[in-house]
Amino acid sequence: MKIDFHAAANRYSYASREVQPDWIAVIRSLVDPAGKRVTDIGCGGGIYSAAWADLDAAEVTGVDFSAEMVRTATEKNHGRTNVVFRQGDALATGLPSESADIVFERALIHHLTDYDACFREAGRLLVGGGQAIVQDRTPEDISLPGSPEDIRGYFYECFPRLLETENARRPTSQAVERALSRSGFGALRTITVWETRKRHDDFHSLAADIRGRVGRSILHALSDAELDELVRFVGRRLPADAPVVEKDRWTIWSGTKG
Repeated sequence: MKIDFHAAANRYSYASREVQPDWIAVIRSLVDPAGKRVTDIGCGGGIYSAAWADLDAAEVTGVDFSAEMVRTATEKNHGRTNVVFRQGDALATGLPSESADIVFERALIHHLTDYDACFREAGRLLVGGGQAIVQDRTPEDISLPGSPEDIRGYFYECFPRLLETENARRPTSQAVERALSRSGFGALRTITVWETRKRHDDFHSLAADIRGRVGRSILHALSDAELDELVRFVGRRLPADAPVVEKDRWTIWSGTKG
């Protein structure tokens, strides 16, 4: 079973978190968004589109292939006059050429097979000197052992087939760097970061998040019974009443359009 991004039942799965200060600090180390036009491709429920607006971007355009995600993102960002959402494909957004200063693609490319086409589209949207910022997990990012912070590691320990699925779809740094270079980007930079995903008051809050498969497409590969087994597995490794600060390791690639 895979997540159906077009299903109304999943429309809030990628809209319920808040972006944490550690991500904001990383972005500010890469680019100054103030006054810039940002296109957020694969925007989901618009969480990061809103974050770019909060970083004083002049305009933010979120693009997603799912009408349900676009509907949710628009709903969640009601009242933000500088944020709009459009349905479109990552390889052919339908947006005007040279309409962005920054193109952001978070947790997108592991769903794609043609990185070159994706990055060519990003290059088409950018003005000369504009910056592409791509955030995803590599096989190295996902292969770490589980811990009270890196909860996902417990998923793979409990169900090794999930790690096999992840390894099959996750991009390598070298593949992304080569595709960015072939697509006309220079001044390439690759960094590894830990981003706080969510702060849970206790294990029960985390368990509800896991059972809801909130923002975790990999968990759609598990049955409801397996999901209950996973919750029990994680619960044996965490104190029931202590807060959980859940983090994920990511790789971020950035490049400048020549």
